[in-house]
Amino acid sequence: MVSYGTPSYDAVAVGDELPAQSFPVTRDTLVRYAGASGDFNPIHWSERFATSVGLPDVIAHGMFTMAAAARVVTDWTGDPGALVDYGVRFTKPVVVPDDDEGALIEVSAKIAVKDDEARTVRVDLTAMSAGQKVLGMARAVVRLP
Repeated sequence: MVSYGTPSYDAVAVGDELPAQSFPVTRDTLVRYAGASGDFNPIHWSERFATSVGLPDVIAHGMFTMAAAARVVTDWTGDPGALVDYGVRFTKPVVVPDDDEGALIEVSAKIAVKDDEARTVRVDLTAMSAGQKVLGMARAVVRLP
C-alpha cells in the first residue's frame, strides 16, 4: 500500500494529478478475490465457460477493478473514510490470460472539481488495461480537512 497522508483542501487545485498506480492481476489474484468476495462466477476462473459466453478469456471481477481504481484515491488521502462518493461504469473487461504475467490495471487520476462549501474535491479516474479504457465515468468525491 502506498500512503501519502491526507492532503489539505487548501493545498490542492483543479488539474492536480494524483500519483498513478499499476495493479497486476493474475489468475491467482482472481481465485483469492473470489474467495474473499464469494463471487465464484465461472467467467472469473473457467476459460472454457468464459469463451462459451462470448468473452475473449477469463476476466477480472468488476468490483476488483473498481476497488483497484479507488485505491489510487484512498492511498492519496491516507484515509479511506475521506471517500464520500464513488461510482464507475464498466466499459471493457480486464482480460486475465493464464500465463505468468496476467494483466495490468493502470490507473491515473486528477482533481476535476473543488466544492468550497462542502470542502470536497471530485477526482476523475482513468483505468486502462491492455491499452483499453476499462472504466468509464469513474469519479470519486473526497472530503478533505
